[in-house]
Amino acid sequence: MNPNEDTEWNDILRAKGILPPKEGPTEDDLFNAHDQAVREAQDKHLSDKDLDELDELEDEEDEAVLRHYRQQRMDEMKALADRSKYGELRQISEPDYKREVTEGSKDTFVVVHLFRDSLPACKLINHHLSELARRYPTVKFLKIVSTDCIHNYPDRNLPTLLIYGHGELQQQLVGMHSLGGTSARVGDLEAVLRVHGALPDAPAGRAGAQDESDEDYESDQGAKPDSDSDYD
Repeated sequence: MNPNEDTEWNDILRAKGILPPKEGPTEDDLFNAHDQAVREAQDKHLSDKDLDELDELEDEEDEAVLRHYRQQRMDEMKALADRSKYGELRQISEPDYKREVTEGSKDTFVVVHLFRDSLPACKLINHHLSELARRYPTVKFLKIVSTDCIHNYPDRNLPTLLIYGHGELQQQLVGMHSLGGTSARVGDLEAVLRVHGALPDAPAGRAGAQDESDEDYESDQGAKPDSDSDYD
């Protein structure tokens, strides 16, 4: 007697507890049964097709596959475009702060520069941030006049960078000493921001852009600053 057979006698013995309950189908059994049912349905669907109809059906299936991959690729490109929608250093004012910074940092990291145009150190950092914004278009780079952001904010604390992520302030970097030093180059500031998690690992910019950017800035300013006095 096979206790796993579906017989009336076995059912009676199971009901009385003489035989253990019959094991139900496993996950593999269910998967195989579904797979078999799909194959049988496909075979039945194709069994009455002639060669021309089969060729036409094959073309339609090929087109469906192409449409699927085309749509998938378009979705991937759109997602990349959505993430790469910044690419520049923008100035904001106090009314914009909550929307642009606090709420905006829920989807991406936001780097905010508190600055004053009259300070050479702030001009240097603005230049570097503009370059980094081009290299990292998925990160939002903003600047705001210091006293528009925090009333009576002292100039001695400038430049100041605020790093926001996940809707909250993650890091506050105060003064040139925290931004790579008084003669900081683009790469120095880039390294600081990466240490604090504000930048992804791979920049979108081309190799060698760092040196050219620094040289362009120094040429515009006439000479590279070598004194700390302008940055205190």
